[in-house]
Amino acid sequence: MKRLSLLFLLLTFSLAGWAANGPGKAAVASAHPAASVAGLEALSSGGNAFDAAVAISAALAVAEPYGSGLGGGGFFLLRLAGEPAEYRFVDARERAPLAAHAELYRRAGKVDPKLSLDGALAAAIPGLPAALEHLTTNYGRLSLADNLAPAVRLARDGISVDRVYRERALARLEALRADPESARLFLDAGQVPEQWSLIRQPQLARTLERLGRYGRSGFYAGETAERLVAGVRAAGGIWSLRDLAEYRVVERPPLRVALADGGELIGAPPPSAGGVALAQSLGILQHLPWQPADRVQRSHYVIETLRRVYRDRGLLGDPDFVANPLRQLLDPAYLKRLAAGIDPQRATPSSALPPAPAWHEGQHTTHFTVIDAEGNAVAATLSINLPFGAAFTVPGTGVLLNDEMDDFAADPAGTNAYRLAGSQANAVAAGKRPLSSMAPTFIDSPAGLASFGTPGGSRIPSMVLLAILDHLDGRPVAQWPATPRYHHQYLPDRVEYEPGAFSAAELQALERRGQRLERLERRYGNLQVLFWDKAAGRLEAASDPRGIGEAMLLEAWPPAAAQPAERPAAAAR
Repeated sequence: MKRLSLLFLLLTFSLAGWAANGPGKAAVASAHPAASVAGLEALSSGGNAFDAAVAISAALAVAEPYGSGLGGGGFFLLRLAGEPAEYRFVDARERAPLAAHAELYRRAGKVDPKLSLDGALAAAIPGLPAALEHLTTNYGRLSLADNLAPAVRLARDGISVDRVYRERALARLEALRADPESARLFLDAGQVPEQWSLIRQPQLARTLERLGRYGRSGFYAGETAERLVAGVRAAGGIWSLRDLAEYRVVERPPLRVALADGGELIGAPPPSAGGVALAQSLGILQHLPWQPADRVQRSHYVIETLRRVYRDRGLLGDPDFVANPLRQLLDPAYLKRLAAGIDPQRATPSSALPPAPAWHEGQHTTHFTVIDAEGNAVAATLSINLPFGAAFTVPGTGVLLNDEMDDFAADPAGTNAYRLAGSQANAVAAGKRPLSSMAPTFIDSPAGLASFGTPGGSRIPSMVLLAILDHLDGRPVAQWPATPRYHHQYLPDRVEYEPGAFSAAELQALERRGQRLERLERRYGNLQVLFWDKAAGRLEAASDPRGIGEAMLLEAWPPAAAQPAERPAAAAR
């Protein structure tokens, strides 16, 4: 396990708008060191956490083409400093093209799964470029061009191929080879590039520059939009200029749930299913003696909790298209009944639970978290679905497209690439946003602010839950992303666990309780966290030792004359 890397940059700069009730310093944790540095650059240039979030997102789009990008989308959870703090949720999830329909991927009476995974037809309309403009305009202090400048440099000068890049490229090698533009950009003579070789993306640099110069119209209209639509349609896709012109991010009320210890969980609402799963999990566990339990007993309680909350997820979908029964799912009486149904000594077979619709969702994402000296904070999870998305890059743009259409239930009676069953609530429809497990999360209280998030598809809520339990246990911040992981998602009825997550004796004890266990070949996830201890005035951040990310702290001393900044007005919906 690599040691947690904390980079302390001691800089003195004028921090406009410093607020006395903030931490007085800033922190960033992201999945790539270049992205963390981009965030610190925005902060040290006088930007706030929202500027830093834009800089980090754009840098990740360049440095992690396997995990996010301008051709994808994501969720941004915002904390606006003040007494009291305010919270907002920016939904930049991709939308199905307007020509999409429930039979889009059916051929000769059967769904062809490859059509929603590889190539232009698999791509939904991207949301990340709109989010970068939205955050800068409504919440930031710097210009969009300034916030995108680090990403432009990275794209033009090149990023180094690291072990994660090589692993992800190998997993998608055939799909990347099948697209000439993706093969040219991301492979070397049809093979995975050697470690430390450079990936240069000059066309992406120019696309970023147009976005910075013209805002959303620099991507969703004009030259970039015309090239995107022409390239997609030439490759068999169904995008139109209207699809791009009509895309908008949506600000939704974040999910807010009071916790037993006086804190509050602030999380992602639908079309994220992850925030609901976390709220349900904590609501169930407060009725179970998980904290004093030994490791086997605690794991049993968590597994049985996950079994029940994942069962409910198929009820959720895009709130603009379906009614999400949040009141019923989060009703304390309902959660207490679920807790009462857990046998402390025996696993409940999933087949024995009352049936509920199953669900469908894809995997590869990235996550970062940032807080500034005032106490503004962002937790953001970004995605293009599978590594390298649809493995299709639009010629002349450098934009690698997502394959988020596979996150819909293309076949409500079937499964997707991750063996996750479909549901009618998440069926393909024109203009609809697919369900997601992405779960950027805050836990805020008078004592402190904690931030969590990770990639990992269906395993995101279970990873974040385990980290939250470490936080509630008072364990060191560095341990939250390092904690061993296990996962249950109702169906298939088994517990997946990382190598080394349980000892031989613990595995035997869980098996005696009826748990079906499956050891994974490798560790998973890439959790990014931070914690502001308000009482002690201490700020810490940590990056998952499974990845190559960096947690960085920026010490700042504002001038005595600095005044608190005016809180941003509510953005237009």
